Amino acid sequence: MRVQRTVMDQVAELKERLNAVILAHNYQIEGVQNLADHVGDSLGLSQRAAETDADVIVFCGVRFMAETAAILNPGKLVLLPDPEADCPMARMLDAAGLRELKARHPAAAVVCYVNSTAEVKALSDVCCTSANAVEVVNSIEPDRPIIFVPDRHLGGYVAEQTGRELILDRGYCPSHVRILPEHIAELLRMYPEAEVMVHPECMRGVRELADVVASTGGMVRRARQSEARVFIVATEPGLLYRLRRENPGKEFLPASKAAVCPNMKRITPGKVLWAMQELKHAVTVPDEVRTGARRALDRMLELSAEPAGAGRAAC
Repeated sequence: MRVQRTVMDQVAELKERLNAVILAHNYQIEGVQNLADHVGDSLGLSQRAAETDADVIVFCGVRFMAETAAILNPGKLVLLPDPEADCPMARMLDAAGLRELKARHPAAAVVCYVNSTAEVKALSDVCCTSANAVEVVNSIEPDRPIIFVPDRHLGGYVAEQTGRELILDRGYCPSHVRILPEHIAELLRMYPEAEVMVHPECMRGVRELADVVASTGGMVRRARQSEARVFIVATEPGLLYRLRRENPGKEFLPASKAAVCPNMKRITPGKVLWAMQELKHAVTVPDEVRTGARRALDRMLELSAEPAGAGRAAC
């Protein structure tokens, strides 16, 4: 009797044959996280992409993440298992919009959140992630104006932490703005002993209720080190799978179940397998764009030799 091989078995065989690595963001569904060689936040995965000796990179995230891997790995094949997995925030500012901002503020340095298109990165001085945005802004000359794009909520948080007056754009994360202060307040009434962890893409009113403001990687480290037994987690609920798996005996509550990112959930184990079997959905970046974007990413990675959570009480 012929035994049908599981998706995991087939993916494992293909990884070896293709010399492939699978990178998955913390917001991916459980089955995809279980397939991955590395699960992490944008900074951690950018570092993994820069260091890998794999010939094929299967990026389970959204398009800007796969573009980042392609920028850092010219000549390697980068696959995005679902080509429609995109980031709405990244589409809120295009290259023309950034050129217009730069024309209005010609002396300003441009700090570009990694949640952006390759074209926007190419026009920036340095990239950042939510894990290292404070560090990146602090690295810029104190008297130089700074344009921070595209996320106005992360930019607002960085301004609070650094005391710098940042020139912000209108972008935001549609998932994180669904988390409201009243969601946190209601959970705290039921779990007054809970520690509140908030992603810096959340609105200011939510951040003000936080015990910890951190990237998803920072939340993972905080949950491991904290003596708290109950946590309210204000970010995309996909992170809770990893938090619960790595911290048995601790309880993790989503601040809002409405904060799901539908684009992050588009990728499935079956799509990962199909992309690897067919070598489908390659993500490429033109050389004229890649050069400038690589410079901005390299500067970010130089400033982030060690992964770190962003902001106060980050680990």
